[in-house]
Parts: sequence; C-alpha cells; structure tokens
Amino acid sequence: MDSTARRSGGGLLEGLYKVIMRRTSVYATFVIAGAFVGERVVDYGVHKLWEYNNIGKRYEDIPVLGQRQSEE
Repeated sequence: MDSTARRSGGGLLEGLYKVIMRRTSVYATFVIAGAFVGERVVDYGVHKLWEYNNIGKRYEDIPVLGQRQSEE
C-alpha cells in the first residue's frame, strides 16, 4: 500500500483540517468562537462546583439574614 492511496481517502481529522484551515478568516472565527464557548463551559463548571462546596454558607442560604425580630 503506497502513501498516495492511503491519503486519497482522507479521514475525519483531515476533512476538518481542510474545512477549518482553508481560509484565515474561517480559522480565526473558529478560534474566537471556541475560546468563547470554552470560557462559558469552564465558568459554568467552576460556578456549580463552588456552589456545591459552599452549600449552607452562601448569603442566599441564610433565611433570616437582615430581618429584625418583631418586638411585642
């Protein structure tokens, strides 16, 4: 099997490379969109992890915070 026969079929990664890397504008858009989506995913994950580790310690978890007891 020579190398030209192997390369003619292409693969998934080679196809993605041809689609994304063909033009600089497409590559730049892909990088910027990937950075934005990646940032959102990491932010969501860290936020959920922080909430899970701080259950009962957050401002929202304290039911009577800031309320005065009525004097009778």
